[in-house]
Amino acid sequence: MIRIVLSLALLLLIGGSGGLLVLADRFGGDLPDYRALAKYEPPITTRVLASDGRLMAEYAIERRVYVPIQAIPQFVINAFLSAEDKNFYEHSGVDFVGLFRAVLTNLRNVGSGRRPVGASTITQQVAKNFLLSSEVSIDRKIKEAILAFRIEQAFSKERILELYLNEIYLGQGSYGVAAAAMNYFNKGLDELTVAEAAFLAALPKAPNNYNPIRRPEAARGRRDWVLQRMAEDGHITAAQAEEATREPLEVHPRDEAQSVRHGEFFSEEVRRQLQARYGEEALYKGGMYVRTTLDPRLQDLATDALRQGLIDYDRRHGWRGPVATLPVGTGWKDLLGAVAVPPGVPDSWRLAVILRVDAGEARLGFTDGYGGTIPMAEMSWARPWLSGQRTGAQPRKPADVLKVGDVVLVEAVSANAKGKAYPNGTFALRQMPDVEGALVAMDPHTGRVLAMVGGFSRARSEFNRATQAKRQPGSSFKPFVYLAALDHGYTPATLILDAPFVYDPGPGQPLWRPKNYGGEYYGPTTLRMGIEKSRNLMTVRLANAVGMDVVAQYAEKFGVVETMPRVLAASLGAVETTVMHLTTAYAMLVNGGRRIEPTLIDRIQNRTGETIYRHDSRPCEGCVAPDPSGGIPAITDNREVMTDPLSAYQMVSILQGVVQRGTGARVRAVGKTVAGKTGTSNDSLDTWFVGFSPDLVCGVFVGFDEPRTLGGHEAGSTAAAPIFTDFMKGALADKPDLPFHVPSGIKFVRIDRMTGQRVGPGSENAILEAFKPGTEPSVASSFVIDGSAPGALGVDGTGAWPGSPDGTGALPPGGEGPAWSGSGSSGAPAAGGLY
Repeated sequence: MIRIVLSLALLLLIGGSGGLLVLADRFGGDLPDYRALAKYEPPITTRVLASDGRLMAEYAIERRVYVPIQAIPQFVINAFLSAEDKNFYEHSGVDFVGLFRAVLTNLRNVGSGRRPVGASTITQQVAKNFLLSSEVSIDRKIKEAILAFRIEQAFSKERILELYLNEIYLGQGSYGVAAAAMNYFNKGLDELTVAEAAFLAALPKAPNNYNPIRRPEAARGRRDWVLQRMAEDGHITAAQAEEATREPLEVHPRDEAQSVRHGEFFSEEVRRQLQARYGEEALYKGGMYVRTTLDPRLQDLATDALRQGLIDYDRRHGWRGPVATLPVGTGWKDLLGAVAVPPGVPDSWRLAVILRVDAGEARLGFTDGYGGTIPMAEMSWARPWLSGQRTGAQPRKPADVLKVGDVVLVEAVSANAKGKAYPNGTFALRQMPDVEGALVAMDPHTGRVLAMVGGFSRARSEFNRATQAKRQPGSSFKPFVYLAALDHGYTPATLILDAPFVYDPGPGQPLWRPKNYGGEYYGPTTLRMGIEKSRNLMTVRLANAVGMDVVAQYAEKFGVVETMPRVLAASLGAVETTVMHLTTAYAMLVNGGRRIEPTLIDRIQNRTGETIYRHDSRPCEGCVAPDPSGGIPAITDNREVMTDPLSAYQMVSILQGVVQRGTGARVRAVGKTVAGKTGTSNDSLDTWFVGFSPDLVCGVFVGFDEPRTLGGHEAGSTAAAPIFTDFMKGALADKPDLPFHVPSGIKFVRIDRMTGQRVGPGSENAILEAFKPGTEPSVASSFVIDGSAPGALGVDGTGAWPGSPDGTGALPPGGEGPAWSGSGSSGAPAAGGLY
């Protein structure tokens, strides 16, 4: 009976060969155009890399890395030939010998339950994968064979192999051998062993059946079969095959050192920009190679600093209660295992249940049964919490905070705050902060964003508070009011009246009475002190004198806001901006007033390696030269000048004083030359610190997503400045302490920072102040800026200031008048309310 069946099969094969012309005539008319393969560009993974080349993210519908056939090692090719098509170089698209062998094998296996053996060649698989569907039918197989013949006539064997090895699906979301090598073994193709290549070659028929994690025995058996076939085909020796079969089959996820931690907010912002610029098709299929500006070391520092700062704020405001409460009794392990871990919890934190509360500690239980303790010292911060404010007395015993059955977050600790070692199994009580924040770090000379954190954790919230949250900057906006003044003739020593100010906005509108933060007033005070001590009344008077149109123009051209309202309240930061915008604006102060655009991307290349975007577009003659001995090429700086470089330096010097003597004094802990400004909006809804060293600028925001007060004693100096300090301390730890660049033309004069008068070296409050040529004081102080203008009523609603020279506060013709004392001149403009 078997002989008869075999004879019939042989006759069918012979008859089928004779009928190819008939089949070609019937099925060949409406086949897809195989010539499209000549220009085929498969979907390729877009890869986003940090500045040091480490992987940040991949975006793809099919995860594929396209590799030319010349770059694929021969032993990898041989493994696939042995597994899939040993006669590839002999047949013309259809392997009749292999087909006959498959028929015989399948006939022998009739009734055995074994899977039928296929006989599709690599060329046929290319035809099916690229041009046909996966429909199982006689018609599709005939069309596949016809296309295989045509493909063989049109393309070289190497091109067919290249298409196949880059298109084939190999499981784990891997399309093509290069992607599979990375996803299974974290290796490039040239790093694979023969055994690993054999495993990849074992996958095309049924990747899920040979999953090395779920079905390790089947996976290893199939790999060993490929090794045996490679030895039979002469690609490796029997000894090599034997040695390879002894190699364990182990899957290695990508090395943590080769990928960036904590870059989720950054890479998502890059993804949004790529999609907006190039579209979804190019992003997920175009195979772009994106080199970003992110510095992994600074990103780690930024993430740690922001998280710790938010935790510290949260601890200052007390304990909100356990994650959950379990019934007391047996079965607590299963119950604890059913409690969901809050999203975004740091990796080092764990859920635990309180099993016992003793006099000095609380006993813990974990899902694995391991016990531990929380000593009282590690929960002493947990005062009761009510409406966002810390209330109640300091807890004195664990029972004041915890009770049996409470499910809490804990973290292992090895020592207390004073450094005394704890025994193993000691934990600290933790709580996910309710408050949020953001941090942006940038190179002020180029606009390259080196680190960006958009919140405590992207797993908790995808909202990026660095780029998407518009909040009021408060006093951190003031430097742009003062910069406008410095550009319009004022000096750091100009005296501005610090006294009550009442503004009448017009009929039917209530009078506006701004106040200083502490409620006190200091009379005539230098412009420098107005920033260092963040005096609201001085800022309003100065903005009124300079003109809100001018102030608004500076805010808009520096990118703080897109359109600024021309109202005096805006001079105190009653506008909305983002951390990214405000940090960029500060960067243009420290770089000497040159326009920069913040960028997260240095360069983008397409699938062929052609650069399609480069952030730095400055012309550079000689940057690409055959002879590198020609010296360093000169790069033309064609960026727009945003402000007088001398004014920019004066503002940098004043902001350095904020850190040395003013509201940012706690930032001195950085231990290096830094400058910056605090910011706190009304009712402490938003807190900021934005500052810089000569080569690094950093902006920090802290606030609730649904704006509410951070607390009566919270401000930029307490909530945001410590985060800035921690970040900059780490970022600058291995950097030399450099001074700020002083532009040519600046003249330093020793003055009293309180009065603006020239003084000798030993005088109290003496500083070296930066002046533009011809504006330095001669002997006495500068003019006093009252800032009176239409609508401004002065100190008591009449326009009079008791301490003015004539006692009335009235402006002489032309706005000029006697100096406050002596006969010195500050170079202040004629208009604007001088007396």
